[in-house]
Amino acid sequence: MKNARYSVILDIARANNGVVRVDDPALLTALGETAYRLPTYIGDIRRKEGMTVDVIKSGRVVSAYVFSALSDGAGTAAMSVPAPSASTTKKPVRARKTGIAAVSAPVALPSVDVESLVSQMETSQPLTLTASESSSKSELLARLREIATGDSALAKVPVAIREFVPFGQYDVVHRIVSSRVFCPIFITGHSGNGKTLQVEQACASANREFLRINVTAETDEDALIGGFRLKNGNTVFEFGPIVQGMLRGAVVLLDEIDLAGPKILCLQSLMEGKPLVIKPLGIAIAPAPGFTIVATANTKGRGSDDGKYIGTNLLNEAFLERFPLTIEQAYPSLAVEKKILAKTYESFGGTVTEHVTTFVDTLCKWAEAIRMTFDEGGIEDVISTRRLCHIMKAYHIFQNETQVMALCLNRFDKQVQAKFLDLYAKLSPSAPVTDAPVTV
Repeated sequence: MKNARYSVILDIARANNGVVRVDDPALLTALGETAYRLPTYIGDIRRKEGMTVDVIKSGRVVSAYVFSALSDGAGTAAMSVPAPSASTTKKPVRARKTGIAAVSAPVALPSVDVESLVSQMETSQPLTLTASESSSKSELLARLREIATGDSALAKVPVAIREFVPFGQYDVVHRIVSSRVFCPIFITGHSGNGKTLQVEQACASANREFLRINVTAETDEDALIGGFRLKNGNTVFEFGPIVQGMLRGAVVLLDEIDLAGPKILCLQSLMEGKPLVIKPLGIAIAPAPGFTIVATANTKGRGSDDGKYIGTNLLNEAFLERFPLTIEQAYPSLAVEKKILAKTYESFGGTVTEHVTTFVDTLCKWAEAIRMTFDEGGIEDVISTRRLCHIMKAYHIFQNETQVMALCLNRFDKQVQAKFLDLYAKLSPSAPVTDAPVTV
């Protein structure tokens, strides 16, 4: 049955110049309840046929695979397929219990530069490498060496962005990542004040590989270090992102670490710079020089009593003690924030005119007044630097101060929104934003 499904998918790909549409009736009939295995069959085509295949859903390339096949055993020969021409589908077919949505007809397929879409796939290794239970020591070493030295899809030197303006304890972070000394940092502060960006841009400046892991309540040893998976009928061990960061000597960011539960303690020994024991494989991996950990959080690991950061947890005291340095990240000063907003507006292609400068000045003074009131307990919400950047982006799009303020403040409840708009109207030299009718 598997061979029959493979043949159907292969025939579809060949008949359509390397394009497979997820709503194709023949495809749905062949796959049936196993539609979720489409990527597996595409992978088989990769190895056996050396084809380039585009998977189309709702008129868009949702998954592109550029594959290469051995050419007479002497090297690799990649086969390229021209971009699909515009075509239409027949009566939509509903995929039942497959997780694949039907595509409405007619659908015009856009011209797609497949090579640019999959450039990272061609140059980067998989997110994780695998080892089977029967892998020999030499095979394990070969796989770990490939993680350590090959191109990575996870750990990369970040791109320096124009709108970034260093402030606060940036110099401390930059000095640590530049030193290549193992020195974990815990950065705490309100949401949207540049904690993550600060670490990323410090790595960009220091030319250090940066690997970000978004921590949730479900993050555990399996997600961080790795675990056994069933793949193509075989049981394999899949290494996690922490292992990749260790082997490459990267700066690993544990983002929003205060959302983690007790299972984050699997990193306890690693937080001391000691080798990480991977129990299922019976091996220990020592961190490469330069490896360090930075954690960001909205709290200090003591939860959120006011409910503002719901979902944050109490972190283990012994775990917190393994962070030698703690940085409290505040919002930028008035002068720095003005520079950030002006550069943000320019990054979208805008020109900082006199009117824009006045708008930026008013926004920063308005946010500063709200934060002072917030710190004094006079209001429950605050305007973050991220929110101000959202406002600048919206202003570049709409060029309407009244509309932009209403749209960007709609996330707050009506009472808070009214207070924010009233304060802005008092500070703004232009017409009060509360007087103009706005459809949102």
